[in-house]
Amino acid sequence: MIQSFSRFLDRASEFLAARKGLLPILGILLILLNFIIRLAVPGWFQQSDFFLHLGLILAILGFLLAQAL
Repeated sequence: MIQSFSRFLDRASEFLAARKGLLPILGILLILLNFIIRLAVPGWFQQSDFFLHLGLILAILGFLLAQAL
């Protein structure tokens, strides 16, 4: 179990090291998607700003990982 998780982390770090801007770009796209949903779709999902929060977390994580890798 621990060895498979370690292998997953190794593969993920190698993948993200070659693509340092991937997570921030995905985060920005999620923020833009939230803006479009906010304009177009009424309801509870619009009010929750789910993609805004997810995009911010993903973008910040991406910037931190890009500095570390």
